[in-house]
Amino acid sequence: MDDLERDSALIRALVEYAQATPAAVAKRANVAVTTVNRPFNGTAPSRLGRSALEKLQAAFPNFPGWADYLGRSVAHADPDLVEIDHVDLRFGMGATYLDGPVETEKRVFSRSWLRNFTRAAPEQLFWTLGDGDSMEPTIRSGEVILIDRSQDTLRSADGIWAVTVGDIVQVKRLRPRASGAVEILSDNPAVPPDLAVDGELHVIGRVVAVVRRL
Repeated sequence: MDDLERDSALIRALVEYAQATPAAVAKRANVAVTTVNRPFNGTAPSRLGRSALEKLQAAFPNFPGWADYLGRSVAHADPDLVEIDHVDLRFGMGATYLDGPVETEKRVFSRSWLRNFTRAAPEQLFWTLGDGDSMEPTIRSGEVILIDRSQDTLRSADGIWAVTVGDIVQVKRLRPRASGAVEILSDNPAVPPDLAVDGELHVIGRVVAVVRRL
């Protein structure tokens, strides 16, 4: 049984113990519904994060599965593993309004795997999910997007970036102009380009990887 399967087994046993739905378990632990739903359904793209596990354990302290799961986790501690923030906000590929609090939690990734895409420190990275079809076929809706916040200056044309324009956050291809304006481009030819001027565009970070299920 690999680590993702162990997480799935833990969550399914916890849901059965609680005699509740995955959504009700998540609500009681004050974690995102997807944190419980994905391992329960066997579709989680990465390990359960430490913060989520601590909240679940605090909500269900008498669940008998903790001892075996946590004991095995400590025994199999791997220095190659690092925790990366998961931002529970679907960055619009279209657009998403930043008009409320952003929920974050930790998920575990391999340090050596991350180095295939960036040398940035783990605290400079976060991952989220795309939403919409304007960046298809490069990024499909629901795919995991890894963003490097240490890259916040437009040094190369046509890179894909997470940006805000006013109060709207987007994942788009950017093309700086000599005038200082920035073209905001979609990979979907059906979506027209836009133009940001007068410093209205703020770079959050560069998209350095897209993870998809085959």
